[in-house]
Amino acid sequence: QVELEESGGGLVQPGGSLRLSCAASGTLFSIYDMAWYRRAPGKGRELVSFLSKGGTTNYTESVKGRFTASRDDAWSTVTLQMDALKPEDTAVYYCRARLVVGPPRGLREEWGPGTLVTVSS
Repeated sequence: QVELEESGGGLVQPGGSLRLSCAASGTLFSIYDMAWYRRAPGKGRELVSFLSKGGTTNYTESVKGRFTASRDDAWSTVTLQMDALKPEDTAVYYCRARLVVGPPRGLREEWGPGTLVTVSS
């Protein structure tokens, strides 16, 4: 079992920066990969950044060059550095982990409660 908790959200002016953190606790050895998602008001959930088990990190096109995701070796902390923020980045940001479960071997998702980011002047 893994529990996730995001922090670092808040109100920031356009062009500003925020750093989100996701603290993971529990059976961290079962984490296969992690990701950051967001849900903007009135919109569906969107994948923002994906951190693979192999160490690669991918970003959705709209945040490339502005957001940087990182993790520690134990998956205990995953961060999302957000720079040059735009009003369209306003959303609730969620941390998601996929856990190896089984047998039979499979993957199960765990989600944090989310943290609100508001970009407004």
